[in-house]
This record gives sequence, structure tokens and C-alpha cells, in this order.
Amino acid sequence: MALNKNALIRYKTIDKCLQNHYKQWTLDDLIEACSNALYDYEGRTINVSKRTVQLDLQMMRSDKLGYNAPIVVYDKKFYRYEDTAYSITDIPLNENDMHVLSETVEMLKQFKDFSLFSELGGIIQRLEDKVYTEKTAQSPIIHLDKNEKLKGLEHLDVLYQAILKKIVLKITYQSFKAQQPSVIVFHPFILKEYNNRWFVVGRPGVEAKKPIVNFALDRILAIDYDTSILYINTDFNGDTFYKDVIGVTVSNTRAQRIQFWVDARNAPYVITKPFHPSQRVIEERKDGTIFNIFVQINFEMERLLLGYGEAIEVLKPEKLRLRMQRKLEKATGLYKKI
Repeated sequence: MALNKNALIRYKTIDKCLQNHYKQWTLDDLIEACSNALYDYEGRTINVSKRTVQLDLQMMRSDKLGYNAPIVVYDKKFYRYEDTAYSITDIPLNENDMHVLSETVEMLKQFKDFSLFSELGGIIQRLEDKVYTEKTAQSPIIHLDKNEKLKGLEHLDVLYQAILKKIVLKITYQSFKAQQPSVIVFHPFILKEYNNRWFVVGRPGVEAKKPIVNFALDRILAIDYDTSILYINTDFNGDTFYKDVIGVTVSNTRAQRIQFWVDARNAPYVITKPFHPSQRVIEERKDGTIFNIFVQINFEMERLLLGYGEAIEVLKPEKLRLRMQRKLEKATGLYKKI
């Protein structure tokens, strides 16, 4: 890493020298300039060899870094740019650069309302203008799953700032089950995304004993700051809190070993995209594969299992197996109606 950093410093130094057309630059001059630049940067003497600068000049001339610098030697002694207007800091973007930037801009634009990226706003706009004026008319190579009509994203920045600055909130919230919205005092800890939905995780009320909950951003109606309430200072760790969980719902129950069979056609999908980091293959059979995961039983996990329909069978624990059976029987009943 240090070598790459020092090499970039040398390239920029050589470039600056060769832009000065009022001086004749020998190889020794370039070596001395590079040594001085590295001393200024590192605060210590770094010996730059003749061979190193010669290799730097060769690298700058090549297209390995995209420079193709027009460095020429005249009078068999002095170095200069043949094109007096050239600089490695002003090289045009090639077609591959255009494609990479185009896809990167599309990804960054998803967070356009996030103040975390606010300083990138102007940069993204300039990049976008640059890309669309210079790139060939090619459709995006990377297609991201996004929902422009997703509700609640306007709250992301307010919540992010509250977490960052440790500010207590008053959230007006209405769950799908509630007939009327409620105003809840809330200490936000983290923002969490699952299945293309965002949630804020924290502790409600003014007491530290209250259980940690999550609120879906699409059910939040309004957010106000409340600086009169002392923020509960906590060492909350999202990775630890969600270690044994699929999704966002954390129950008061302990994690259990869930064993299930997946038919041979669908098993490769489960192997390559595990349900949970704890997933293990227990047995491979001709008709399918038996897996184990160690998680809490919650709504998201059950929905994930049900999503595989006839391709999956829960083997253990018995209580979960029976619940899956009842749900599937009820679902089958819907299709028997005339």
C-alpha cells in the first residue's frame, strides 16, 4: 500500500515538473524533486533510485494507468511533454471508465435524500452529466431492485441525524393493526434494511428497562425532536442483537435449531444463498438436501420457509412443523373454493 502511495506521489511530482516548460529537466532533477516531495509527505528521507524514476517515466508513458503521457527526451538528456498542454490530472475518460461511472452513479442516486451523501450531490450530478454526454447509448449493465413508490424513505435522513447526534424523538406511528396513530417517545439506535424495507431500531419511553423495538419507516407519519429528554446512552450492537435472527423481529425466545429438507431442484439455491449465516448441510440425498439453521422463530423466518411452498419440508422442531402444516392446509383451502 505504501509503495502505491509513494508511486502516485512520484507520478504527480514528475507531472508537475514536466509542466514547467521554463526549465530543462534532467533525470537527476526529477530524482531530486521526487525525493523532496516524499520527504515533505513522509517527514523522513526516502532514497529514490535512478531505476525507480526511469520505471515511473515508462509507466506514465504506457496505458497501464491510462496516462499515455507524451514524455520525450531531447538533446539526449532532458525530459519534457511533447504536448505542452498535457497533464496526467486532465486525461479524458475512456469507454470503460464511462460504463463504470454510469453504474456507480445509478447506485449512488438511490441515496440522494441521505445527508450522509449530501456532499456527493454535486459530484454525482457532474458525473451524471459527464457520463450521459460522453458514453455510448448503452442500457445499464447493472439493474438494481428498487421501488420508487416505497414510502418512508423521506424519514431516513432525520433518523440518521438523530442517531448520529443522540437525540430523543417523538414519533407519530400507526401500525397496520392500529386504528389510530400513537405518539411514542423513542431513542433510535440503528437503521436497518430488510427485504427492501427500512426500519429504525431503538428503545421506546424514557426508561432504560423498556425492550428494544423496531418501527417500519413506511408506518411513520411524523417525527419531532425532543431535546428535553435525556438520550439513553447504550452500547447497542446491531450485529449482536440480530445474530440469531432472520429479518428484523427479535422475540424474547431463545434461538432454536431448525431442520428442514429442500428438494433436489431447489437445494442449490438454498446452498448458494443461505437463509442465515448459521446454515449447515446435514445430509445430501438423491431427492434433496437436509439443512440446519440456528435462529429465533419469527414472522420473517416463517414467511421465508413458506415462500418455498412444496419444495421445502420443516422436520424439526415439531411445534414449527405443525404450524407450517396448518398454514399450508389453510392456503390449500383457498384454492378449493368454487
